[in-house]
Amino acid sequence: MTAQRVCALSELVQDEARRVEVDGVAIAVVLDSSGEVHAIGDVCTHGDISLSEGFVDGETLECWAHGSAFSLRTGKPLNLPAYEPVPVFAVTVDGDDVLIDPTVKLEVN
Repeated sequence: MTAQRVCALSELVQDEARRVEVDGVAIAVVLDSSGEVHAIGDVCTHGDISLSEGFVDGETLECWAHGSAFSLRTGKPLNLPAYEPVPVFAVTVDGDDVLIDPTVKLEVN
């Protein structure tokens, strides 16, 4: 599978998450304060809550319901109650297009 366009870069709001769905996979896309675009699984691993409804703080996305913060770079939870990571996807920015391939999950240590 190849990367698919999920939105325009100009549609993203800095430090806010946006939910997209690609081939049935829910993904939270974030433009951080340094201008980098991140894509992580949109469902909190502690409960069935959309992370894109949460809060961006630096390089983390916090679940609004349970308070677990996930690293935008690694997908790892940084505090309880979540203890399982969310997947992190490779992002390509081509001009104003943000592209994600949901079958390519980054392995980050």
